[in-house]
Amino acid sequence: MRTLLKTLVLGYLLISLTACSDDDNIINLPVPVNEEEVITTVIATLTPQGGGTDITLTSRDLDGDGPNAPVITISGALATTTTYTGTMTLSNETESPAEDITAEVSAEGADHQFFFTSGIGTIAYTDTDTNGDPIGLAFTLTTTTATTGNLTITLRHEPNKSATGVISGDITNAGGETDVQVTYTGITVQ
Repeated sequence: MRTLLKTLVLGYLLISLTACSDDDNIINLPVPVNEEEVITTVIATLTPQGGGTDITLTSRDLDGDGPNAPVITISGALATTTTYTGTMTLSNETESPAEDITAEVSAEGADHQFFFTSGIGTIAYTDTDTNGDPIGLAFTLTTTTATTGNLTITLRHEPNKSATGVISGDITNAGGETDVQVTYTGITVQ
């Protein structure tokens, strides 16, 4: 009787271990987590080509999704018919000292792209990732006539850079996740 019982138990275990399954060859490894960057501060620095005073656009949102709106500052007016060299700086000021996120976005350039929606001039990318596609940490902004308008800057994580219009800066088909979006309102061009 014991032998029969041992044989039945052993047979059951053997059948259980060799039963068919769709995932026989799948190894379930943990998926690495790439935590989303915390970006509290976005600074666009605009330097007029040919000389002049830098214009700095700053958005500081120290409580993130909290109840307080970001503090937006614009250091001055832009000049008409002028091309500005632009640079983006990103940081997390909830850390002490503040964490520079700019280098991380640059290093992961193939997975990031800035998009600019401008009512104050024309924007062109001047930097590229390892695939030759734009990132937007460096750009030019060219103004034309006197106006007052807005500039919205959006950083997307894992956009589809091969989608129609994306590499030229059209966010419509970009997909991906928005890491940060800032609108600078009431920028004067004079």
